[in-house]
Amino acid sequence: MENLLRMGIKEAVRSLWGADVSDDLLQIQKTRREFEGDLTLVAFPLTRVSRRSPEQTAGEIGEYLSGHLDAISGYNVIKGFLNLTIAPAEWAKRLQAIASSEEYGFTHAAEDTATVVIEYSSPNTNKPLHMGHIRNNLLGFSLSRISSAAGFNV
Repeated sequence: MENLLRMGIKEAVRSLWGADVSDDLLQIQKTRREFEGDLTLVAFPLTRVSRRSPEQTAGEIGEYLSGHLDAISGYNVIKGFLNLTIAPAEWAKRLQAIASSEEYGFTHAAEDTATVVIEYSSPNTNKPLHMGHIRNNLLGFSLSRISSAAGFNV
């Protein structure tokens, strides 16, 4: 979601003031509970480009985004902070994409990824197995699956 907003804000700044901005100037945060909105853009760093007050800068960007991005259903400006409300349809679309992907949350290991060795239990075969051995086997197996899903070569 933040990537979509970053691209939209860069497009807005380019269209409104004819300038390109770096990602360093785009500070996007989760909106605080006491304010309406889902994500907040801090407009203060963009005043150098717009040559306007933070409130005017945030208002103009909000107006542009609400008119050009379907993902934005509304906005409000509070003291130089642009609070953006994400459209429910956008949330539904994102959640549907997550639900339909069987590989969500899994990262595939790159060629240069280090190999991780996870040692399972190795019970003494001369003694009887007990619950502690099973526990350690399951913990080792679980850790290897989690590490593999996180993108490590296991």
